[in-house]
Amino acid sequence: MILYNETIGIDKEVEEQLLVWLKSFYIPEVMKTELFIECKIYKVLSHDDESSTSYSIQFFSNTIDEILLFINDYSKPLVEEQQTRFKDRHITFRTLLEEVK
Repeated sequence: MILYNETIGIDKEVEEQLLVWLKSFYIPEVMKTELFIECKIYKVLSHDDESSTSYSIQFFSNTIDEILLFINDYSKPLVEEQQTRFKDRHITFRTLLEEVK
C-alpha cells in the first residue's frame, strides 16, 4: 500500500474554514478520481504553535502509479483552489510513503 500524505499548517483564525473545505470539497473531489481506496484526516498533536494548527490528510492507494496519475492529471486545480482560498494563511507539504511489510 502507498500513502500520499498532505500535511497542512493553517492559521488558527481560518482553521474551521479549512476543515469544512477539506471535508465538503477537497477530499470528495480527490476520492472521485477513484485512484485512492481510503482517506483519513488527523490533527497533528505534536505541533506546538499558538498561531497555527496542522493536519495530516492521508490518501491510501494500491500503487504508486495511481498516485502519480493523480498528481500529474488531477491535483493542479485542487492545489490552485486551496492556494486561492487560503492564500498566505497555510503551508502544505506532500509526501509519498510506502508500507514496509
